[in-house]
Amino acid sequence: MTPFSPRAALRRAAGSLAAAGLLAAATLAGAAAPAGAADVPVFALGGPAETGLNPYPESGEPQHSTVGITVNNPSQDEENGGYGGDFTLTFDLSDIDGVAEVAFDGESSSAECEVTGAKAVCRDWGIWPGSQPAADLRVTAAEGSRAGATGTIRVTGEAEGATFTPFTTRLTVGGTDLVMQRLPFDQELNPGDEQQAPITFSNRGSRDADGVLLTLMYTRGLDIPQRYANCEYTEDDPDVPGIGWTTALCSVEGAFEAGATYTLATPLTIEATTRAYYDTFVYRIHEDGAAQRTAQRAGAPFARGAGPVLKAVPAKASQQGATARGSDLNPQDNQQEADFRTKNTADFVAYGDEASGAAGTTVKADIGFRNEGPAWIGHLRSGEDVATVDFTVPQGASVTAKPDRCRGVTADGKYREDQESPAPRYVCDTSMTVWDGADLGLPFELRIDKALIGAGGEVTVRNTWLQNPALPFDPKPANNTAFLVLNGEGGGSDSGGSTGGSGDGSGEPSTPPTSAPDPEESPSGTSGPSASTTSGGGSAGTTGGSGGGGGLASTGSIALIASGTAAAALAAGLVLFTAARRRAGGRHA
Repeated sequence: MTPFSPRAALRRAAGSLAAAGLLAAATLAGAAAPAGAADVPVFALGGPAETGLNPYPESGEPQHSTVGITVNNPSQDEENGGYGGDFTLTFDLSDIDGVAEVAFDGESSSAECEVTGAKAVCRDWGIWPGSQPAADLRVTAAEGSRAGATGTIRVTGEAEGATFTPFTTRLTVGGTDLVMQRLPFDQELNPGDEQQAPITFSNRGSRDADGVLLTLMYTRGLDIPQRYANCEYTEDDPDVPGIGWTTALCSVEGAFEAGATYTLATPLTIEATTRAYYDTFVYRIHEDGAAQRTAQRAGAPFARGAGPVLKAVPAKASQQGATARGSDLNPQDNQQEADFRTKNTADFVAYGDEASGAAGTTVKADIGFRNEGPAWIGHLRSGEDVATVDFTVPQGASVTAKPDRCRGVTADGKYREDQESPAPRYVCDTSMTVWDGADLGLPFELRIDKALIGAGGEVTVRNTWLQNPALPFDPKPANNTAFLVLNGEGGGSDSGGSTGGSGDGSGEPSTPPTSAPDPEESPSGTSGPSASTTSGGGSAGTTGGSGGGGGLASTGSIALIASGTAAAALAAGLVLFTAARRRAGGRHA
């Protein structure tokens, strides 16, 4: 199983599921804005509030801990919200002198890092919307350090035309080390299936934990029906495109002894809902505390549950003399993930439009598709787009404005270098998620070069691979195609469903022809009745897509950030940053 390393997705990914990421696979915006501009971006640096270190051994090499530093771009514009410039991170190491030694994991990110005395510097390029790994510090206890010794590392950032909020993380020699155990879930489900989740964890550290913070994250197709009184909950905003995470932060009281294992007094119940398809459940454990809760919330609004109190009880007797591994020396073992595949379908319904105009005029048309469910579709692990809208331009017309997510291709659907002049055909990718009820509207503007009666162009929602166009989750391929009809004689152009429209978006759809209409030249050279025209070209919008519960833009990757969930603000701190980089490089529009 590929670990989430945010939505990714989040975020988009490095490590495990919490660096939201789940990251939007975003296109960088290009050069940085000039200093002092009103829209100067502000990027937030983050990471774990505190990390424990293995005590320096009497013999052998010291064991290292990993401190993952992240950078969050708060922009929700996946097409234009990226920062396309160099940036520098500076690490002040003066406070950990005699406490810890620091090196960098050069394989975990693209940053070039160097430690010089009490300072370290990392240089990199490009910050995509959402949260992404910036640098991983490999930290060991310093020789001669004592248990309880502590110090902080302060991280600051610089970039032309942008600012960074600094971040401080604490290192302590010795402490707790909470380890989450993997549960044996049934991962092949049907809608409505329920199963128990007896969350179990151990404290393998050198001291007791004073309370634990249990973090539960689950995607749109899953639910934990019970809302506990000692848990607080947040859900991704349905009007903001993303993965659709629900996150619960549960403060469980008690002294959790070093060497002991604990389980929930009452197992959780996890349900596959009617909209489940590909879904993920993330469960994570940290020592509780105000700083940890703040880091996990990441600025998102949470509401407390009203049900019973969630409690943990010993699973077996304490093992005195357990190996001291320090407090979360390896935060990766605090978290486990489970992927589920539910037998379900999603009906993607294409819709076209009608527009009329005389030769030389420009008309507007709204085409696209709706997900009429019942399932939502998300490619959280791969970060690949869910589908593509394939639009063939009607005969006698030329596209003068298109959504930014669309790119011109040749008449047979092949790559086309020229993206400036009108193309005979356009493909428009979705993102890695399409929510149930979502609507991807694509506004085009077309010039009528030659007035033909009933000129039609296909609008098809298909797989992203042209050679294999079938949507594997769609049970009704017949409604995957609709038509844009110019100067038609009536009717409509939708492939079925409840919305669609005329050239101004106000028409009522009806069943389309089974193939593109055969156009005839207008004897008068003028348009048919009910013309809807504009006098020129211009922009057809930046992204396309609207309404219906959102979710047509991705949050990107999914990675374990020790600083916490960042579930709502960071799309649950989950993102596929490798996919984001690949797509930002031009693989997808």
